Amino acid sequence: MCGIVGVVGSNQATPVILDALRRLEYRGYDSAGIATLEEGHVERRRAAGKLDHLATLLARMPLPGVTGIGHTRWATHGAPTENNAHPHGTERVSVVHNGIIENFEELRRELEAAGQVFSTDTDSETIAQLVDYHLQRGLSPQDAAHACLRRLEGAYALAMIFAGHDGMVIGARHGAPLVVGFGDNEMFLGSDSLALAPLTRRIAYLDDGDWTVITPAGAVFFDMAGNPVERPVKLTALIAASVGKDGYRHYMEKELHEHPVVIGQTLQRLIDPATRRVIMPDLPFDLAAIPRAVLTACGSAFYAGMIGRYWIEQYARLPVDIDVASEMRYRNPPLARGGLGLLISQSGETADTLAALRGMRAAGQHIVSVLNVEQSTMARESDAVLGTVAGPEISVASTKAFTAQLSVLACLTIAFGRARGLIGAQQEESMVTNLLDLPSKATEVFERHDEIRRMAAIVAEARDVLYLGRGSMFPVALEGALKLKEISYIHAEAYAAGEMKHGPISLIDSTVPVVATVPSGPLFEKTLSNLQEAKARGGRLLVFTDMAGAPRLREIAECVVAIPTVDEFVAPILQTIPVQILAYEVALLKGTDVDQPRNLAKSVTVE
Repeated sequence: MCGIVGVVGSNQATPVILDALRRLEYRGYDSAGIATLEEGHVERRRAAGKLDHLATLLARMPLPGVTGIGHTRWATHGAPTENNAHPHGTERVSVVHNGIIENFEELRRELEAAGQVFSTDTDSETIAQLVDYHLQRGLSPQDAAHACLRRLEGAYALAMIFAGHDGMVIGARHGAPLVVGFGDNEMFLGSDSLALAPLTRRIAYLDDGDWTVITPAGAVFFDMAGNPVERPVKLTALIAASVGKDGYRHYMEKELHEHPVVIGQTLQRLIDPATRRVIMPDLPFDLAAIPRAVLTACGSAFYAGMIGRYWIEQYARLPVDIDVASEMRYRNPPLARGGLGLLISQSGETADTLAALRGMRAAGQHIVSVLNVEQSTMARESDAVLGTVAGPEISVASTKAFTAQLSVLACLTIAFGRARGLIGAQQEESMVTNLLDLPSKATEVFERHDEIRRMAAIVAEARDVLYLGRGSMFPVALEGALKLKEISYIHAEAYAAGEMKHGPISLIDSTVPVVATVPSGPLFEKTLSNLQEAKARGGRLLVFTDMAGAPRLREIAECVVAIPTVDEFVAPILQTIPVQILAYEVALLKGTDVDQPRNLAKSVTVE
């Protein structure tokens, strides 16, 4: 959530900051602002809504200066108005903040009693007022910032500039990511390396509790006690070209078309094509000795985990518990000694999943994370990382990261089954072959695009949509319903198909499309029976299947999209792609903001 950019150097800061904020739009936001130092004074411009509103304001009221900070805000405390937009501050200091300050009410009461005058409804302004309070009492910017940080409770990534101190920005992180970028006689701060991609490839990650002072000459780092610390400078693989739309209308459209490549690249890292064997990275524990696994994630990553659970339990016979991360840490489940905590996150910074990781770590679990950002906080706190080679995913609605996560979980399933003596060499070769065939099969899915568009025209007219699936297709149905809700704003619910007659069937009539995912396989007949029940109640059946299942389904369904037939093991990966395309096509018809749907953020770094 939110985006931070800081710049200090010899060039005008505002154009650099505005450009970097555009690269952070994928995180979700509802207002934006920039502050710079102009002849030693803090000047700022803020606007509600999209960055174009801020750009228009800056064209009318330019903001010069070579030292500055910028922010895109996703509202938590206070409405998304210009007054509540960041940067916040006084004539002495300006601050941008990602996260939530949990003790802001207590601090605000203290500061107001001491004479500080607040002007916003946000928790973030408390930071600026607390720093200002210490500045007025003679502390240096560094000492005032440090004194403030020691009082804050909650999650934050911060950047601050100070009147009279051109050429200096102070940053800090606790629970929300922040990176430092190293240039030639210029330095940068960013919420992630993507913001800095065209500016530098040399970055350093702040650890939790770190704060930093950056000047054109470089950066110095401190821990929360104020002791100097060293943080390694790394080369990021991101370059500016990797975050363009490449001629597509939306990032989501581009990322949908990247499914085949992403699946292939991810499998290439984990499979030896010559031997048809899965290759796991070095793990500091024995897979065969794991008594139980606990899988947790949020959003689409949770649905990927549900499919992973089906696979691991079916093929490796390892019991797997699964929880939404925001619930798991408070449910406080009993965990088996020597068990495995398996966590999934695209960003590696998801607050609830990170909190669950730390809870499982404290309970003595081995920790393996499936991540797309291998320099993230979760990566640094895991025993091992299974990387998804998905590249930057800009659209808020996850697409290619989901199939990459499934590709990793499929390989992990094979590794577990082999270690536990349940998958022999011949079966492993067969399962791996099915996985390696997926990129070409995924490419064929896009040949069904016109049929999916026809289905989308029906869904776009609906107010409510019901998604159904059985077995590993149930999480695919959940993913389809989530995508439709996220980007078209149509209410959609997904159910295990066998549950339909236990309540949801009462919702079905001719105005409620029923979208079902029904590939051929052992559960085909059961699901077909459930669809017959929906048909008998007047439901409009819209079905995703494969070539083998299509003839039977065309007898009862209004619309059938048949993709290549694959083994039931890998079918969830392939069946995911058309349900995501459906949501995209419906959103186009509805005219919604596909890449930046309302109220949503890409990286959810607060609980």
